Amino acid sequence: MNLKKVLSPEDIIISLEASSKEEVIKEMVDHLYRRGKIDDREAALRAILEREKKMSTGLEKGVALPHGKCEAVKELVAAIALKREGVDFDSIDGQPAQIFIMTLSPLNRSGPHIQFLAEVTRLLKSKEKREKILQASSQEEVLELFCS
Repeated sequence: MNLKKVLSPEDIIISLEASSKEEVIKEMVDHLYRRGKIDDREAALRAILEREKKMSTGLEKGVALPHGKCEAVKELVAAIALKREGVDFDSIDGQPAQIFIMTLSPLNRSGPHIQFLAEVTRLLKSKEKREKILQASSQEEVLELFCS
């Protein structure tokens, strides 16, 4: 999947202010809402928080993939955010998450959502790639690293 079809530099938050899991999710949902990518902020927030209740999307090696499905979006939308200090995200390995990739997709569509998550997960398996992303100083640089 070509991630540039879903992401633009403006969908990237270089330095999250959030210091908790719930704050990370709220800040990213708010960012997508301000960008006009979400019609209903509360529905989007509820979808992601409900998904987190089922099972944390904190993976390993500093990566978290909060995601959900709701009617607040017409198509797959995504955002990337960085928090170099890390945030406790109930990750599988117990380590704080530093790289956050949020996706929201319509209730009736799974294909693009799953393809996007699979591609991002594949990209972030590389320790070198994760380190370069965390060292990036611009939204454009982060996007290029995700798309290369």
